[in-house]
Amino acid sequence: MNWLVVTAEFIVNEILAVPAYLIGIITAVGLVALRKSIGQVIGGALKATLGFLLIGAGATLVVASLDPLGVMLSGSTTSHGVVPTNEAIVGIAQDTYGAQVAWLMILGFVVSLVLARFTPLRYVFLTGHHTLFMATLLTIVLATSGLNAVTVVIVGGVLLGVVMVALPAISQPWTKRITGDNTIAIGHFGTLGYVVAGIVGRWTGGKRSRSTEDLKLPESLRFLRDSMVATALSMVLMYFVISLIYVGRVGSTEAYLAYANADGEGGATGMGNFLMSGVTQGLSFGVAVAVILFGVRTILGELVPAFQGIAERVVPGAVPALDAPIVFPYAQNAVLIGFLSSFTAGLVGLAILASWLGPTFGWALVLPGLVPHFFTGGAAGVYGNATGGRFGAITGAFANGLLITFLPALLVGVLGGFGEENTTFGDADFGWYGLLLGNAAKIGGVPGVLVMIAIGAVILVLAVVVQKKLVETDWDPSPGRPMPGAGDPPGPGNPNMVAAGRRYPKIPPPVGAPKPPPPPQA
Repeated sequence: MNWLVVTAEFIVNEILAVPAYLIGIITAVGLVALRKSIGQVIGGALKATLGFLLIGAGATLVVASLDPLGVMLSGSTTSHGVVPTNEAIVGIAQDTYGAQVAWLMILGFVVSLVLARFTPLRYVFLTGHHTLFMATLLTIVLATSGLNAVTVVIVGGVLLGVVMVALPAISQPWTKRITGDNTIAIGHFGTLGYVVAGIVGRWTGGKRSRSTEDLKLPESLRFLRDSMVATALSMVLMYFVISLIYVGRVGSTEAYLAYANADGEGGATGMGNFLMSGVTQGLSFGVAVAVILFGVRTILGELVPAFQGIAERVVPGAVPALDAPIVFPYAQNAVLIGFLSSFTAGLVGLAILASWLGPTFGWALVLPGLVPHFFTGGAAGVYGNATGGRFGAITGAFANGLLITFLPALLVGVLGGFGEENTTFGDADFGWYGLLLGNAAKIGGVPGVLVMIAIGAVILVLAVVVQKKLVETDWDPSPGRPMPGAGDPPGPGNPNMVAAGRRYPKIPPPVGAPKPPPPPQA
């Protein structure tokens, strides 16, 4: 019987406890359930496994590129400095909690399907990378509070499943004003920022503020839409500015040591080398994030279709909740305006943190990153434009920028040892959800778990109320204001159609969606 024990220990310790192998197995199971061929199953499982290994490789590069920046931030200010980058903190966490994250993510998806099937919240969250990010946040928050692995997976899976169906419902009244109907929902954990942008946009933009789509924006700014370019550029600028501040504060001799190794050897050889080392580290960070993104996409390219195929069988007629860029075609000028406004708010928030909240209350110093401000700020601009036109896009995205600056500054306090890393989660929902659950987890034991479950229950009830009272009754979050796109001339040059005063961009159906039946013959 010893061989049975040895075999069981091998499977548990060497396969199921290794996140990359676990993700590959789950992908294979999903593809088998979809009746894929043997070659497709093997290829999909291997790609998912390799994708997870790529995340780990990218995380190593992230840590190496952020270490000198952390040294200079600590020396330049009295606050701990972080660059909110979801991919970076997720990659770092995989080494410690990878297996728990994988199990929690799987359980969360199952719970979300059950809730979508048996509650009015018929939303299927299909933004796989954000599911992974939220699973990682929940694992960190729960595990660092002292809960055992089984409790972390079960409680975290339930809490993940709740937000996967609740948040698309809560934001749906504003999403519907953008899209014109309930065919799609937003499935991105920047929901608080989008709802706030819609509310702020209504009250600041008024009924007469014209749409952002009446503006002509320069093509020279379009390059910022490339995430790798935007990330690298933002980090190079941050390194350059922080390097100059650090040199002015501690002197060149000590500043050069920021690039030394653990033994204090190999620092910068001169001012030119010191500044260019920062440029290299900034570019390396862009490469590292690109590697992690490629790993995430590789995993999800195989895992999401398997999940989506299963969801179509479990929740017929469900509303797909998709990534934030799904709203970009509805107001493309608002995307760029929202990004610039959100990033400006990030700079304002940074100044407030550096001059007041950091020195006085010990808040972390949050440097604005172009990627979170582009995606969440751009989407917030679309929501603000839908309720308040141009001015609504500016003010709504600005409010989002403040949220994704101050919430990450507070979030680091509930991440345990991971709060000492030079990066953290960037989007709004990670901030408020992590703070609520992290402070509940500090209660400890069963009482802490019960409080966390109660938080999830309140969010679920709120979502049901919004769905029944607002979504299903066609409540308008900006009454009296024309729908976005009303009056646009239809035609071959216009990718949109106007019907009943609403604009419907031609969004392709989700992957795996059944084809519509052919029109009946006369």
